Amino acid sequence: MRTLADERGTVTAEFAAALPAVGVVLILALGAIQASALQLRVVDAASIAARSLGRAESSADADARVSTLLGAHEFSSSTDGDFVCASVSAPIALGGFSATGLSVSARSCALAGGK
Repeated sequence: MRTLADERGTVTAEFAAALPAVGVVLILALGAIQASALQLRVVDAASIAARSLGRAESSADADARVSTLLGAHEFSSSTDGDFVCASVSAPIALGGFSATGLSVSARSCALAGGK
């Protein structure tokens, strides 16, 4: 027959074994939230840049507006018929560390010439 003293410490050992997995899940969840927030900022930056280009401002002015919202980013503009479009992408940095190769992007268009 087993006594209660034989099972002492088993809960502590099981908790110690599960703690790293809980930590990894927590880090991944926080990273996903951070990436989602960055995606929203990139969408906002692309729409602001497209409206700026639609008012016949220069591409450099539109890029400067994007720079105020995002740190590191890539910006490009194009025309599509009566529309001017802005594409913005930004690298995902999780907890201050760059996630190599991962980025979020958005494209937004506005009528050219402020029509």
